[in-house]
Amino acid sequence: MSIEPEASQPRWAVPPEGGWTADDLDTLPNLPPHTELIDGSLVFVSPQTLFHSRAVDFFNWQLQSLVPPDLEVVREFTIDIDRYNRPEPDVIVIDGAVIKDPDQTRFPAEAVRLAIEVVSPESRSRDRETKPVKYARAAIPHYWRVENHDGRAVVYVFEREPATGTYTSTGIFHDRMKVSVPFAVDLDLTAITPRRRAAEPEA
Repeated sequence: MSIEPEASQPRWAVPPEGGWTADDLDTLPNLPPHTELIDGSLVFVSPQTLFHSRAVDFFNWQLQSLVPPDLEVVREFTIDIDRYNRPEPDVIVIDGAVIKDPDQTRFPAEAVRLAIEVVSPESRSRDRETKPVKYARAAIPHYWRVENHDGRAVVYVFEREPATGTYTSTGIFHDRMKVSVPFAVDLDLTAITPRRRAAEPEA
């Protein structure tokens, strides 16, 4: 009598008491790319949209040419906020002095001058609520949230208010984004929209 082999089942790592820590992201085997740690829990990234990909590319490349020489722009890289929080903003601007080793896997949150999140349907609550609170508590002075409104980018800009330690909205930008902090930026946001879509007349 033949015995049918049992179907293999995926093995999920069981979190330790108290949750995973920031160090665990570097040692847990077989984690999907861009796994984040939020409040001791692993957060896996869903497949990204074309808008998300284009927006991340746009801000990464545009800011590369605008940052002062003592700062660096890095995309999709984790930052240490505390023992149980190691998120991965879509784009960050950091103090260049913290880049010391090509094998680095994270940066300290205190080195981050700007964090940018491009909102996806599955990340909406994290990008609007969870992450801004954590970024502000980590004293990251600037936070930009990029959203897709009918195929066009809208950027919500926030600055940390030192007295309260929370973010204050300093602008909402549609077709053009012009700010002076954390450094001078003047961007054509319509460039994020595919050329074919941008050429379509508005209804």
